[in-house]
Amino acid sequence: MDIDVPLRELGEVDSQALREAVLAQEEAAWLESQYRQQTYHHHDQTRSIVLVFTDGSNWPRPAVHQGPGWERLWDVAVPLMQEIIKKHYPQGGEVIRAMAAKLLPGGKIKTHADVHASFRCGHRIHVPITTNHRVWFTIDGRPYQLDVGQAYEVNNQKQHSVANKGTKERITFIFDYIPPGPLAYPPQPGRTQPPPNDDL
Repeated sequence: MDIDVPLRELGEVDSQALREAVLAQEEAAWLESQYRQQTYHHHDQTRSIVLVFTDGSNWPRPAVHQGPGWERLWDVAVPLMQEIIKKHYPQGGEVIRAMAAKLLPGGKIKTHADVHASFRCGHRIHVPITTNHRVWFTIDGRPYQLDVGQAYEVNNQKQHSVANKGTKERITFIFDYIPPGPLAYPPQPGRTQPPPNDDL
């Protein structure tokens, strides 16, 4: 969503439980879902553990599916998402994507803007899990460093990229929240609003 600024700081969050759970995942878990890397060339150097995801097809009535990481991470991810939504956004919308994303040492996410309508309508929230002082998130030509223990909303309509020039992985929890109201797609019969866990 175009939020008028490149990056909005959402403040401190208690991400410790999510951080511990993500870091406890086996390496194979990062390779279970390849759709994002194979479909979006700018993410080809990343790995993902997907909790919920939509490819945006059939918009504005997309199918949102649980990914392989849902059963392992929902219990720590959902309360954190609920907390952020309650503090900063109108409630009653829907989380359409949620994942942990890893950028390997020396890796980069190429410069791009998120063009699908679902990205224009949704708030894209980042919660850093790990980082290092040589990770740079550049939005609209300006570099930022995102800190663990904080949450941020990224303006994904601006050109953005990430470079990890450090020797350690950079891991971020990302979710897309579509608020209710004129920007939201019409509700589907039988679809309940999220959260709690089984409504995502």
